[in-house]
Amino acid sequence: MASSDNPLGIFLKDRRARLDPATYGFSPSRRRTPGLRREEVAQRANVSATWYTWLEQGRGGSPSADVLERLARALELSAVEREHLFLLAQHRPPEVRYLTPGGVTPRLQRVLDAMTYSPAFVRTVRWDIVGWNHAATKVLGDYAALPPERRNSLRLIFGDPAIRERMTEWESDARAMVATFRAEMARVGASKDVEAFVAEMCELSDEFAAMWCDHDVRRQGEGTKHMRHPRVGAIALDYSVFAVDDAPGLSMVVYSPATPDDAERVRQLVDN
Repeated sequence: MASSDNPLGIFLKDRRARLDPATYGFSPSRRRTPGLRREEVAQRANVSATWYTWLEQGRGGSPSADVLERLARALELSAVEREHLFLLAQHRPPEVRYLTPGGVTPRLQRVLDAMTYSPAFVRTVRWDIVGWNHAATKVLGDYAALPPERRNSLRLIFGDPAIRERMTEWESDARAMVATFRAEMARVGASKDVEAFVAEMCELSDEFAAMWCDHDVRRQGEGTKHMRHPRVGAIALDYSVFAVDDAPGLSMVVYSPATPDDAERVRQLVDN
């Protein structure tokens, strides 16, 4: 029996108690407790029933990441439950698994839309822009007017002369973006899709290729972006980047006017 000082054992026992034996081809009859038996979890995870019993009892030692992954699948844990399992067993989160991110949920779109005078967008790990607000279309660019394949931050700054013209500090901004992109790609696990995109960008832009070969990495976190808008002139925008919870491939970038004068220029663009 899992004791109170064995949180891993308690968690495992609780998760297996929630599973319906019939769903997994086990007879539901003659069971004293709900859920799967220990030996049935062990069978599904391809581990020794004795060892799994010891693990629930706090006597199994520290399981490897491979075993924890098999237990997570055997118990059909959610992403947050899988992370909790690793934290209990190894006192660290699991390696991030790259998943092709989905689109922006209606709830997240409402968050974007609520920021009336703060341009904001949501991007994937490949820096495809998959959601944005009205302020972003007025200040940064009309993403809705672009075909989906061009809605990508890196494609725009390296391949769109109009966007490049707006960036008053193009060289330093571009280098920072490439270095941040490299770090983010490594953090979530480079997929074939992202690797193909990098190869495509290197073909598209010699400048991107040169910056990519520098192997610089950095976190984007927050900073200030300087731009020159064709309608209102110079604008300074402070930005912050936020991870989208339970969606490791998505992040939200929010820009805020750096000064009252910048706020007035943004307001002019958004309101007219």
